[in-house]
Amino acid sequence: MTQEKQAEKLQAIKGVRDILPPESALWNRVEQTARDVFATYNFREIRLPVIEHSELFARSVGIETDIVLKEMYTFPDPTVVADRNFLAGMRALRDLHDAYQKNRGYTIARAKEYVAAAFAGLSEGIERAASRLTSLRPEATASVVRAYIEHGMHTLPGDVKLYYIGPMFRRERPQKGRYRQFYQIGAEVLGQSDSPNIDAEVVEMLMAYLERLGLRGTTLYVNSIGNAECRPKYIEVLRQALQSVSARMCEDCQGRAITNPLRVLDCKVEADQPIIEKLPRITDHLCDACRAHFSAFQEQLKQRGIAYEINWRLVRGLDYYMRTTFEITAPGLGAQNAICGGGRYDGLVELLGGPPAKGIGFAIGTDRLVLSLQEVGAGNMKAERKDVTVPVTGNALKADVGKVFIAWMGTASYPTAVKLARRLRAENFIVELPPEETKLKKSLGLADRLGAHYAVLLGEDELASGSYVLRRLADGEQKKLPEPELVGYLKSDRRP
Repeated sequence: MTQEKQAEKLQAIKGVRDILPPESALWNRVEQTARDVFATYNFREIRLPVIEHSELFARSVGIETDIVLKEMYTFPDPTVVADRNFLAGMRALRDLHDAYQKNRGYTIARAKEYVAAAFAGLSEGIERAASRLTSLRPEATASVVRAYIEHGMHTLPGDVKLYYIGPMFRRERPQKGRYRQFYQIGAEVLGQSDSPNIDAEVVEMLMAYLERLGLRGTTLYVNSIGNAECRPKYIEVLRQALQSVSARMCEDCQGRAITNPLRVLDCKVEADQPIIEKLPRITDHLCDACRAHFSAFQEQLKQRGIAYEINWRLVRGLDYYMRTTFEITAPGLGAQNAICGGGRYDGLVELLGGPPAKGIGFAIGTDRLVLSLQEVGAGNMKAERKDVTVPVTGNALKADVGKVFIAWMGTASYPTAVKLARRLRAENFIVELPPEETKLKKSLGLADRLGAHYAVLLGEDELASGSYVLRRLADGEQKKLPEPELVGYLKSDRRP
């Protein structure tokens, strides 16, 4: 190595970066606040590997997506390359070389045997390596679903609620807030229900998290992209409409018009916008079931006081989404201002070889979230903001707060149950609110299996009286208390 080469300064690879103090303190706050808020909604953390078989993302994200075709970091799995057949082939070549060098037992016939064995072993090893490529994860939903299937988590009681925090990898052009190693905070709900109540609660949790951080000026966009019944019909309508206009669009849209027409709606090229605005809208082509689901989701957002806008072009970039999709934008990021995206993906578990299950989740771009906090002045770690609730640390939350299960009965009681859940979560209680009505005995059984300390019973009688029945599950003791006293009692009677 030359002296000039030795003196060359080593730097981080293009598209990755170091997160240094004092910015790292802000990152810690952003991540810890996620843990604190998500815990109050009874989500638990899952830690996933950063490498997976490439097939996982090809099957889930979609083989024709830009992520799989252009952006994944993919390489042969060394453990497959070095399998028994491959090593046997290498040994055959080594034995042939030794015999030739030592002139011991070397014949043309024996050489042919060695070469044949080597060729067979090497060929099979290389073929298997090519079929089992490994990738750095470009997103985490597929990994969560893979873990859900692999570990039989569908047998756990109730919905499985998980969150993750960590790095992802995509070979994108680096720009403001976008890196090749980037970070995400995400959450997923997997279970048997596709109730729009789940969708609304997930969005509520997300908005509560951003509010706890002190991020102001965000906008929530929502849409429905249908299901397996109505979406293919809409895609065909869209493909037909694109046939007469795609030639005037950008090169990417010309290709997507054939392979994946929905992705045309994602196009940001200015010249294409007037064309896209005249294309058929998916909200006009939803089946009755999807239209009802989308309507109920919006009604739940209104009941929770969550402002939103419908964006018919919000189709998400990943193939596994269906029905509900949503996105949140934030100030201070310019044109590329999305900090979070998510939606429903019923059927993904089955697609990856698991049992029938429904799913919904989201992923926050942590790099862009931190940047937005800094841009709006909410990322200052030196002075405590008086308008932001200081979160309890994760350890304190776990040690000091009881888990409350709200057993609501009758459709009329659900809005009250939602408000009570929000009040308790604001006090840092862990609250499980079932998305669908169930019989009391079944609800109490689920509360026990989930490890709840208390159950709040809420039905028509409780609505009429303005008092709730609070049952302590350890000993069955019950009290009937109005909401202010109930919250006060729970705070005084907390237990780990």
